[in-house]
Amino acid sequence: MRIDREAIPAYAAALPLAEFRPALDPDTHVLGDAGFILALDAVNFGSGYFPHLRKRDARSGYFHVARALKERWPLTPAELAVIGVEDCRAIFGQPAEGPAAELMELFAQAWNAFGRHLLEHHRGSYEALLEASGFEAEALAGLLAEVPFFDDVHPYRGLTVPIYKRAQIAPADLELSIGGFRGLERLTLFADNLVPHVLHLDGVLAFDEMVAERIEREELLSSGSEEEVEMRACALQAVELIKAETGRTAMELDHLLWNRGQGAEYKARPRPRCRSVFY
Repeated sequence: MRIDREAIPAYAAALPLAEFRPALDPDTHVLGDAGFILALDAVNFGSGYFPHLRKRDARSGYFHVARALKERWPLTPAELAVIGVEDCRAIFGQPAEGPAAELMELFAQAWNAFGRHLLEHHRGSYEALLEASGFEAEALAGLLAEVPFFDDVHPYRGLTVPIYKRAQIAPADLELSIGGFRGLERLTLFADNLVPHVLHLDGVLAFDEMVAERIEREELLSSGSEEEVEMRACALQAVELIKAETGRTAMELDHLLWNRGQGAEYKARPRPRCRSVFY
């Protein structure tokens, strides 16, 4: 993977940022409820499983998960700490076998870990976690990074690469839901598989020919592999370069590029897929 740095200025200038403002979909989110956002972001992963997910409509797997959780809400931290696989299958309408069933097992593990963490460190309260962060975006991301499945850090050729996709998206989502967060400009891209796909098709990221062929064949990338870490890290750095050109935050750029990826032209091409608990 590599960034075409010469393409950045023109690309940044062409982005429709003037009329774009990040927002959460009120049809699939419980707005004004911090607990909902935190519980959703605790299971905001599974893109490599989404082609096998039973979905209600043509929208992405993320929207299916968000809508199903909204219909089941509320769930307390104590409930998350003990929720089972069968409960997750019922909430999200998934089968007992196959890749979607495997994802439900991971959802249960993620919720159990998050619920236990809140019980042990934050008085069993979503609000106490926010209070501990002082409503600082970076501080909340750091607190969440202590929780299993939020600890999105990977070895790469002797380096340690921190990406923290879901730990960072939580304060960004909370800002859109309840407001009051500071330091959002310090967040980086919420690096997943879709934004790299958009940047690749838009000519900002170049994929090695062998990797590109594997993606076109819809082969899964391995979580933590060199190509997978490069893909996410290059997308993150490309957005930092776009930030420098536009003066907009990574949060705003992430929302714009992720929503662009919902377009038909981007859905028509196979995107990188990886079965990961990080996105």
